Amino acid sequence: MSSRDVLIVGAGPSGLATAIALQKRGVDYLVLEKGALVDGIQRFPTNMVFFTTPELMEIGGVPLTTPYDKPTRAEALQYYRKVTDAFQLNVLLHEEVLSIAQEERLAGEAESDPRLFVVETRSRLGVKRARHARAVVLAMGYYNKANMLDVPGEDLPHVSHYYGEAHSFYRQRVVVVGGKNSSCEAALELYRAGAHVTLVHRGPSLGDSVKYWVKPDVENRIREGAIAARFNTRVVEIRPTEVVLESTAERSLWKGSSAEERVTLPADAVLLLTGYHADPDFLRKAGVQVDAQTLMPHHDQATFETNVPNLFIAGGQLAGRRTGTVFIENGRFHGEQIAKVIAQRLR
Repeated sequence: MSSRDVLIVGAGPSGLATAIALQKRGVDYLVLEKGALVDGIQRFPTNMVFFTTPELMEIGGVPLTTPYDKPTRAEALQYYRKVTDAFQLNVLLHEEVLSIAQEERLAGEAESDPRLFVVETRSRLGVKRARHARAVVLAMGYYNKANMLDVPGEDLPHVSHYYGEAHSFYRQRVVVVGGKNSSCEAALELYRAGAHVTLVHRGPSLGDSVKYWVKPDVENRIREGAIAARFNTRVVEIRPTEVVLESTAERSLWKGSSAEERVTLPADAVLLLTGYHADPDFLRKAGVQVDAQTLMPHHDQATFETNVPNLFIAGGQLAGRRTGTVFIENGRFHGEQIAKVIAQRLR
């Protein structure tokens, strides 16, 4: 039976950085990605501009060049393709990892003997395969798992937890739920593309982390009435042509209503841009201990190894619910330390 030294799950920036670090040390590896290269970035809004500067997104010492102060989504996609080609990284795309487990110990094997991992995968054509490796690095990020509101109608066809571009919403009544970057940027784009936008946020105001060039823009549009806003408000139900809202404060935003009163808004589309998190069930099935409250996986902060020997985690998947703590800027360095540990063990 053939096996790899390392299987890396996820071809985002942290997964690619790990592959580069392993390759430089002569470690045999394969990157498995269920979608496109840097699939999370590929699914960002079409016109998104990153908050960070180009050098803080670089991996492998390859410069990210842009004529702007901050790179765009399109430039980031081009950059990571360029890096993958420059290093000729061993990446298998559209190959989803279904499960990760360790082989059963054979009779007579010592408890200290390392066991191979069995990684079951499925291609986009539906072909399943069992792959084997001495170590596994999870670099799956958190963009695939949306924070659900758990309200009736959340699964209706005109409801989405992701936003791409504004054109298809022209002259549509769109309710955008959230108060951070993604919801604010979407609301502005939709308004400028001719949509009738209402921003709904459970907090009393927009989040402090909204990009400094976005926040005054959206606040001015709200102030002038170009974008309607409902603060201290939550969605309690989504219907085919409307949403039901309820105040989250003692004093509602709309005059004369009590905390118990509900109102409806017409809606042709609903964007629930309330954030994302890593998949805790996938980690638990692989044997990783996950904190029930924070959803952070148990790991050594120096080596990024989980409680499962030779199973490591890199990048945004480490953050659990605290997605604002791990970015490309710091997650890109995890792979270097992981590669160092793995290479030493394989000697």
